[in-house]
Amino acid sequence: MADNGNTKVFGMQAEAGRWGFVLAGMIMNLCLGTVYAWSVFRKPLQELFSTPEVKITATQTLWPFMLFLAVFTVLMPISGRLLQRGIKPAVLSVIGSLIVAAGWILSRYATDMNFLYLSYGLIAGAGVGIVYGIPIAVATRWFPDIKGIAVGITVLGFGASALITAYVASNLIKSEGVLLAFLHLGLFFLVALVLLSLVLRFPPAGWKPAGWQPVAGSSGTVDFTPTETMKTSSGWGLWLCFIIGSLSGLMAIGISSGVGQEIIKVDAATAAGLVSFFAIFNGGGRPVFGWLTDALGPGKTAALSLALVLLASVLMILFAGEGKLILFMFCFACLWAALGSWLAIAPTATASFFGIKNSAANYGVIFSAYGIGAIAAGLIAGQAKDVFGSYIYAFYVTAGLAVLGIIIALTLVKPPKAKRAY
Repeated sequence: MADNGNTKVFGMQAEAGRWGFVLAGMIMNLCLGTVYAWSVFRKPLQELFSTPEVKITATQTLWPFMLFLAVFTVLMPISGRLLQRGIKPAVLSVIGSLIVAAGWILSRYATDMNFLYLSYGLIAGAGVGIVYGIPIAVATRWFPDIKGIAVGITVLGFGASALITAYVASNLIKSEGVLLAFLHLGLFFLVALVLLSLVLRFPPAGWKPAGWQPVAGSSGTVDFTPTETMKTSSGWGLWLCFIIGSLSGLMAIGISSGVGQEIIKVDAATAAGLVSFFAIFNGGGRPVFGWLTDALGPGKTAALSLALVLLASVLMILFAGEGKLILFMFCFACLWAALGSWLAIAPTATASFFGIKNSAANYGVIFSAYGIGAIAAGLIAGQAKDVFGSYIYAFYVTAGLAVLGIIIALTLVKPPKAKRAY
């Protein structure tokens, strides 16, 4: 058992110093979350690689984004299992950070979209998949008392990233060109991510905050393995709702600039500015919904998040059109916030329902929902545009799925029955 009184973090008592891990994780997530600014890159890449003979389609410009998120999702559970097997968080995070930077830097040399599928989609996505869960796992172990808030603030950086990076990337593209923008961002990520990774560590075995005791007999005091987790209705319910929330939010993120320019009829600069505005809600939704998860429980909080998706989808179907800027801002703020909510609800629910010991590995499995949602989001949005001529048709799908998700959240997303032999 650890001597809690003698545990120091950043030269302070652990109860105060542990917030340094949250800060480091939040800044790391600001770098990792640049993927949410992808809509700023799409049109410049489409113009760069289209030829008189071959025009790059909307679906093609979404593929690097979809591949990035899919590979990100595949690597998450692998990274979680490596942590579970004893690899130190700092070591694994440095390795992943080098891969992230390599993907961005290599994208500078792209000669066509296929190159970006490899450099940005596969390599950068793999690096983010390795790194992303590590600050979350660190925060979860240092904050067993307020998991939702700590995780929500840690991942706030990922959601709020586009608030900064959409503006930075847009200006780099304008002044240097889209390919050099990849290089400059990649070099910055190389330095920032590696340095921040070096501070990450888990608390000593048995450490807990002074005066805090887990509730005896609660589901979170029993540790489920990933296999056991996915044999519960709670695990399946959480996973299905996460797919729906991710699909809806990631679709909105991928098409924000396009919808703004093509349906609402704003110019490119305004559209990029709106991406930064929406990022406030994606980032802010994480600590807010983390707090709500602690206060209301995951099921009710999940239903509330999906209700935002339903409201935004219905309003876009009924009223979106040229000049409807306020409506657009409201609906897409809801969709970005709803996505952000799931990056707090899902890890908090995973640790609360299935225990802290295996939370990194368990969340890696639950997080596969995010990758499925990413691929489905790109296909739905791309096909709505390429086949039907408008992104509006995609909102019929998200509205229907949101209704299904609310039902699942209220019936299945609850603490599992006592662990038994699975």
